[in-house]
Amino acid sequence: MPHAGIRRHLRHGMLPQLAVFEAAARLGSFTRAAESLHLAQPTVSTQIRKLSETLELPLFEQIGRKVHLTPAGAALYEGCQELFSAFERIEDRLSGLRGVEGGRLRLAVSTTGKYFAPRLLARFVEQHPKVEVSLQIHNRQGLIDRFVRNEDDLYVFANPPTECELVSQPILPNPLVVFARADHPLAGQRRIPMSAIADEPFLMREQGSGTRLVAHEAFDRAGLQPNIRMELSTNEAIKQAILAGLGISILSRYTLGLDSDPSQLVVLDVEGFPIERRWQFVYPVGKQVSPTARAFMDLVRNEAKTLVQDHLP
Repeated sequence: MPHAGIRRHLRHGMLPQLAVFEAAARLGSFTRAAESLHLAQPTVSTQIRKLSETLELPLFEQIGRKVHLTPAGAALYEGCQELFSAFERIEDRLSGLRGVEGGRLRLAVSTTGKYFAPRLLARFVEQHPKVEVSLQIHNRQGLIDRFVRNEDDLYVFANPPTECELVSQPILPNPLVVFARADHPLAGQRRIPMSAIADEPFLMREQGSGTRLVAHEAFDRAGLQPNIRMELSTNEAIKQAILAGLGISILSRYTLGLDSDPSQLVVLDVEGFPIERRWQFVYPVGKQVSPTARAFMDLVRNEAKTLVQDHLP
């Protein structure tokens, strides 16, 4: 029998209430929690009120238009993380018993990975139509945060974090190149020195981006400083800024996409480029990789070149 201290929680149907509470605490808003869970806001408020009554403690306090966790709410939120992680582990074990067809795959990739990950997932779902698939797309720091919290089955990094204990498996080349607009004065020149690139207005990704790290490394090796005109938070924004004539940038070749017309952008022939990196599957040391995740890794090893690399402009 369950410990007497938790019987009332089981009797009151606490799990759905905890799911609502966790969303409200994480997002800092009842409205955003309702949107995230596809519920009406009064339903969210009711569930949290019932949970508070069951626990006999206030969980939120409202100051102005914002809601904040009380000490009891903070303790409960921490417990939610542990509880939901335990449920994730249970589900992973059950998925292993079901085999690939009854499993699920949670994949998290960097922002550049969005140009090829859907193609790989489409082939996997084609072969395993009953698998439940989710795809998360984040910048490098967001990806590291998810990795540390062990929120997904697999992660795709171009630059895996060196500060984390992890298992990595190379899957695809990831050449980084210098992009410019097709009518740029340097377009068509051969073996452009890095000093000429340093003189150009440069478009840089935001802090925490893996592409930004590579760009700084390239300039540091040449003993130069980039002439940063603008920082932008996505590769797509940088592409549009290049097309607008605002500057040049170092980006993954995949930024062009796999089926796009590259006629408006050109890859400059710069000394030391392309910088060769590799996309890698990454997961924490000690993680029990599910049969579904292993099947996906096997497919990528066998078919990535055909599905992705052969289509690279």
